[in-house]
Order: sequence, then structure tokens, then C-alpha cells
Amino acid sequence: MPGFVLQAAPVPSDYTPPPIRVGFTVSRKVGNAVARNRVRRRLRELARMIIPGQARGDLDYVLVGRQAALARDFARMHEDLVEALKRLKALAPAAPAAAIPAGTPIATP
Repeated sequence: MPGFVLQAAPVPSDYTPPPIRVGFTVSRKVGNAVARNRVRRRLRELARMIIPGQARGDLDYVLVGRQAALARDFARMHEDLVEALKRLKALAPAAPAAAIPAGTPIATP
């Protein structure tokens, strides 16, 4: 069972979009505050790693944490998020390989 549910909605047309907006929610059913915060931190890190580079910018995203996220392997959750973006047809078009010159360092925060 996946550790989260991904929801996407179009950005309202009268709203000037900032960079991609992502919301996180974890209900009390997941566990105590420590467990909920751990799930939220894991989801935030997944979103930070994947959504800016691979998700469409014209959608808002909400990640709903589930109890399975506590024990699920982080690499598997990474794959789950990419798969969820594919299912929602929310993956951004891939940049052509020629757009990024070979040997260009990739910035990391």
C-alpha cells in the first residue's frame, strides 16, 4: 500500500502562478504528532526532490500522508510519486537532451 495519495487541481485562471504550489496533510489517524510530523517531513522531501523538475507547473498538488509512509522505503516512495504523476498525466514534458550542454553541473540546494 502506498504511503500517500496525490491530488492535483488546475491553478485558477485569475491567479498569477508562483512556482509550483504543494500542500501536505496528514490526519490524526496516522498516529501521534511525532509520527504525523515524520510522515510530513518525508513527503516534503519527496516533493522537493521530484515535483520542481518533473511536474507540470499549471497544477496545484496535495500529498495526503498515510500510515504506510512510516515504514515504507524512501526509494519506493520516490518511485510511487513518479508513478502517481504519470497516472495524473501531470509529468512535465521532458526537456530535449540538447537543451542542457554536457558537463553542466546540476545545482543542489
